Amino acid sequence: MLVDPEDSLLLVVDLQQRLAPAVAGHEAIEARVVRLIHGARRLRVPVLASEQYPEGLGPTIAPVSALLRPEERIAKRAFSCADEPDFMQALAEAGRGQIVICGMEAHVCVLQTAVELAEARFTVFAVADAMGSRDPANRAVALQRMTALGIEPVTSEMVLFEWLRRSDNEAFRDLLDLIK
Repeated sequence: MLVDPEDSLLLVVDLQQRLAPAVAGHEAIEARVVRLIHGARRLRVPVLASEQYPEGLGPTIAPVSALLRPEERIAKRAFSCADEPDFMQALAEAGRGQIVICGMEAHVCVLQTAVELAEARFTVFAVADAMGSRDPANRAVALQRMTALGIEPVTSEMVLFEWLRRSDNEAFRDLLDLIK
């Protein structure tokens, strides 16, 4: 199954100021998430972003925060976004069946959210090159576990090209500039 721009939602999990610098490869992850948000905006794919205990871990990092609307941000205390009523309400309002998930940490909040959304019958795509953990081993096992549980592993470029589908899509040139 391909990621469908008409049925997908981009979920950015916990890219926060006090957490991000501790995550292995965080600069590359942040850049890919920014690209995904730009692509989502261009193709009218809804975006939601969670913040785990923002009083302690700080707000969303500036490059991502600058791209988010206030109503797209959801503070949480549960590790899984799916355990937060405000998130589930926003997800229901979006009316999408596919979730493209990225963020931090892969083995905690991303994993628990992905698993619970899959259990709730969403089709979940885990963006492998746009998620991370402090310890790369945790990220690797999280991706293996998600895949074993039926969550589709993808890369950020796979998502962008699947959203586009065709080179004659009016957004193709704009997104190609993001990828280069």
